[in-house]
Order: sequence, then structure tokens, then C-alpha cells
Amino acid sequence: MSASKLQISSEVRIGHTLNKHEEDFVRKRKQTVQQCLKKFGIDCPLDGLPKIALLGSGGGERAMLGLLGSLVELDKIGLLDCILYLSGISGSTWCMTSLYEESNWSTNLDSVKQKIIQRLKGPAVTWGDAISKLKKYYYEKDIFSLTDLWAVMIVTSSLNLINEHKVSEQQVGHDKDPLPIYTVTDKGFKQHHDGDPWFEISPHEAGYSLTGAFVDVSKFGCQFQDGCDSKIQPEKDMLYLQALCGSCIADEEYLWEKIRELFEHLFKEFFGERCEDKTPPIEIVYQVLMDVVEMNLLVLKGEDPSHLNDEIRAKLKELTEDTCQLVFQIETGDVKQQMMQYSLDVCDYLRNWFSIWPFDVCCSIIKCMAQWIWGRTYNFLYNMKDDGVPSVLQDSETRDFEDAGMLLNSPYMSVLREKRDVDLIISLDFSEGDPFLTVKTAAEMCRELKIPFPEVDILPVEYPKDFYVFKGHDKVPTVIHIPLFNTVNCGDDIKEWRKRYHTIQFPYSDDMIDPLLDVAGKNITNNKEKLLDEIRACIKKKYFSK
Repeated sequence: MSASKLQISSEVRIGHTLNKHEEDFVRKRKQTVQQCLKKFGIDCPLDGLPKIALLGSGGGERAMLGLLGSLVELDKIGLLDCILYLSGISGSTWCMTSLYEESNWSTNLDSVKQKIIQRLKGPAVTWGDAISKLKKYYYEKDIFSLTDLWAVMIVTSSLNLINEHKVSEQQVGHDKDPLPIYTVTDKGFKQHHDGDPWFEISPHEAGYSLTGAFVDVSKFGCQFQDGCDSKIQPEKDMLYLQALCGSCIADEEYLWEKIRELFEHLFKEFFGERCEDKTPPIEIVYQVLMDVVEMNLLVLKGEDPSHLNDEIRAKLKELTEDTCQLVFQIETGDVKQQMMQYSLDVCDYLRNWFSIWPFDVCCSIIKCMAQWIWGRTYNFLYNMKDDGVPSVLQDSETRDFEDAGMLLNSPYMSVLREKRDVDLIISLDFSEGDPFLTVKTAAEMCRELKIPFPEVDILPVEYPKDFYVFKGHDKVPTVIHIPLFNTVNCGDDIKEWRKRYHTIQFPYSDDMIDPLLDVAGKNITNNKEKLLDEIRACIKKKYFSK
């Protein structure tokens, strides 16, 4: 069935056009952009205004603070109102979700910034609150994955907040702000290399950017069949979205260690609330689960876990009088693969005996870890039978989504949708490593996909400047690329700045926050005139291309 023949009752939108709400926003935002540029002596009719997108790359808390510091300075120099789209990936989305908690945050940004910083420097989320949120995630929806765990264990400790606002709430109260676009990728693309990996989430729609397949954002996660929802699921909240967007820094060994810590707190909570004495069967189950965690850690470290295997077998024999039919034995060969199956078998065996809180969620966590399941959610394209959508996106009832930084650590593809017709991209790069990897990778991908993008011909630079411009002709957008740490704002101390602010480092200490905000802000204030020059050049190019 072609897109034109879709059933009228379908709740899925197939097509490359912008949704009506975004079209309305763009039309109104142009007037704000026009007034903003007039302050700088740039008088331009509405149809000649450049569409400007600001991109925030990934980079954990470094990216969050880097984007915040950059936006604050854009506001101070008077250019924030000329931004049409604000698109983020990974750590930058942590900044965006914090901003969009506040109505029309761009009109009171300094105050909003202080509120965010005060929270980051304030008290941490308690274990009790985190566990309550985990329980809510586990029982209120059909599908549980490591994204739920990452949200509760890592995002809350980094941001000191359990953000239960919904993306759809951003539909109102933000007529003065740029339109936010959060970007993730479809993990299945890695296996099939077919279909569209780029998935965007805006206040109105969620869907595949390049394929052109979207659903109302409040329905993202609901169970679908033939384009219609068949089972409603709770709308994903911002805490979950922060985890979905920002989990590429997940490390197996680190996460197993955090799981061990979580299990200890869950066990204490269980006995504190449910019973006075530790009955042997419950304590045995707890010890078995902890032993499975330790075995996985030993395997990752290349150590022999067989002594724990023997202990688990003894505990399981003590647990039940039935003869254990499963053979729990780690043999030579692919030890990691065997450990995965072993973990699954133990959890399945335990679930025959205990299916109560907190042991049910502990088993689910171990099973998700064994299979490395992230961002699993119902597929709204399931069984669509539409030739405008790759078959791989229609065949499975669920899809797995992950941090887009695993594929490209900057959200270029969301703003490069043809119908968005972006003229100028300001790329704020907070990545670790090669400061030009994102823009070079984006250029390569666009060349393969035949998406207009300027040539990026630059040699490896260990000590970058603070402002680079890549241009093309006609419909090719201009790309401004700004590396976070550079010779202008850091002088000869670039290596020291890089060593101090790692991606896998959370949360940042109080004395790390303000200097990072300042150094990111300098990249904007130092380049005010260059930014204005490129805006003028884009306007001139639009006139000549007509």
C-alpha cells in the first residue's frame, strides 16, 4: 500500500512534509527572527530569512553544561531569538530537558540557568525516591529495559532530579523558544543496515527523520497494529527520554557494579518494609542474585567465576527439594556468551519460585544485562504494509532505540530533513577526542545518502581554533563548527581542560561547573561578529538562489 492509500483511520503519518503544528511554529518564529536581526541592522523580508538550527553534540555532563553556557551567551549577545531549531543528542538533551521545564525559558534564561546550577550543586536524589521510580517504571508499562535502569541509577544522580514532565507538555508555553528536537537511533540498523536509523522526538511527533514515518509523541511507546494503537502505554516522561538519549557512555562493568549497589538497597528496603526476620528462602534468592552479578563482573575482568557457580548450585539445592534440572556450568570457549545464557537460566529458575518485588525486577535487570536490551518499545510501524516504509521497520512488534552518539555524536540528520530547509547550522561540538569527527562523519553520511552538505576537507588538528565555516552552493546549508576546547578560550591548556572534563564522569563536582560554563560561553561572545557575518552571507545566498 502506498502512502496515498493509507487508511483514513491510521494514526501513523507517512510523508516527508512537516506536521501542521511545526509549520505554524515556523511561520510565527520567523517574525521573532526578523525582529532579532533588525537590532543588528539586518533588514530582511520574511521569505528571505535564513532558517538557523543550533546543534548540541553528546558528551555527558560536559555537553549539558557546554550547551547551557553557550545558550546563555547567545542570549546576552542578542542572537538567541534568531535560532529556529534547537536539536540535541546525548548529554546536550540533558540541558534541553532542563530548560524546557520552564515556560518560555529563553525570556528569563539567566534565572533559569541559576536554577539548574543550584539543582546540580544541591542534594542528590535519595535511594528511596530512585527505587520508587524504578518500581513505577517496572509495573506501569509492558516493556522494561536497561534504559529504565539507566534513568533511575545514572541520570538521577547526574542531574539530581526525577523529571516526570512529558514531551507533549512542551507543545504549550514555548512560543518564545526555539523548537526542540531530541535525537536517538534505531539499534536494529546496526544488524540490518536497512531502513532509517535516525529517530527524532519533538513536542508534537516522534518518528524516523529520513523515512518520513511519524506518530503523535504521546503515542510513542503504545502498542500498534496496522497503523492504529491497540494498547495504550503511559507516555514516556523526560527522565526516560534523558536516559534514552544519553546512554552511550554505558559500560558493562560499571553498570554491573551499580546493579550490585542497587540490589543491596533493594534488599534492605524489602526487609525494612515487609518482614522483621530474614526468612532463609528469601535470603538465599538474594545471595544467588548477588552471586550472578559477581560472576558477570569476574567474566568481564577475565577472571575465573567457577567458585561462585558451585556456591549457586548449593544454594539452589537448599532452596527447593526438587532436583534442579538445569546444568549451571561455565565451560571453555566463548565464556561471555555462556555467562549470558547462564544468567538467563538462573533467573528463569528463580522466577519459578519468586515473582514478587523486588526479586522480579532484579531478575529482569539481570536478563536485560545478559542480552544488553536498551530502549525497547512497541513499534508503531508494525504490520503497516506500506511500500513507503522499509520492510525491516514493519516486521517486528518492538524496536530497540539507543543513544545516537553511538552512530554520529551530533544531531545533523534531524535538521537536514528536506522540508525543514535549514540554511545555517551552528554545530556546538562537546565531543571527546577528534574535535572534527562529527562534522566529517556527517559529511560522509550525507554524501552516501545524497543529502546536500558542504565539503569538509580538514586535516587532523590537535589544537583547534574556535570557529570553522564549511560552505556549499545553492541548497547546501552552511555549517559553522565550534569545538568546545580550543586555542582561543583555553590557550595552551587544552590538554588540561580535556583531562579534567571526561565524558564518563558523573556528577561533576561544584568547582567544575562554573569554569566549564564560562569557557563554553567564550566561544559565543568571541565570535559574535563572525556569526552575524555568516547570517548575512546566508541571506545573500538565498536571494541569489531564487
